[in-house]
Amino acid sequence: MLEAQAKFEIVDSKFKENFFDTHLFVFEYQGIIRKLILDYKFNEKTYLYKSFVNFLLKNKKFFDILKSYDTIIPVPISRKRKKERGYNQCFLISKEIGKILEIENNDYSLYKCKDIVAQSTLKKEEREQNIKGAYGIRKADKLKDKKILLIDDIYTTGSTLNECARVLKKAKPKEIACLTIAKD
Repeated sequence: MLEAQAKFEIVDSKFKENFFDTHLFVFEYQGIIRKLILDYKFNEKTYLYKSFVNFLLKNKKFFDILKSYDTIIPVPISRKRKKERGYNQCFLISKEIGKILEIENNDYSLYKCKDIVAQSTLKKEEREQNIKGAYGIRKADKLKDKKILLIDDIYTTGSTLNECARVLKKAKPKEIACLTIAKD
């Protein structure tokens, strides 16, 4: 049986500038968790999102922290990637968390405005450059003074989440936290 351990990190200082405040995650990206996430993303096992959400919300302290956010925003994927995959894996997770916690699931403010090379195919040092300018924001006024929970599946280098948070900062939110299933 897998044991979920809620983990909290104040952001590393490896970026020139950090745009999010906290990183929350449950698992290390290895073993069975790595296999399940890869199956979820690339092998059409969409049903796994419910299991991931159950693990995320199982811990009472973690549950209470997540409940304190005003809105949940999934990391968007490009239209092309969504067409190939058939779904946005981050959206499924954010929608379920929002439903359970009764928090707004905002999948319209952050959008992917540029197709890029898949981050997973790049070396860690190439990812930060690759992701620059890939996201845009709309309806920023709806995020002003809000506590935002940004959802992604895996934290590898943090480049994707940092770029999304950089764009979201334009809306002047109160706080941006990132939640992932696992951290590499």
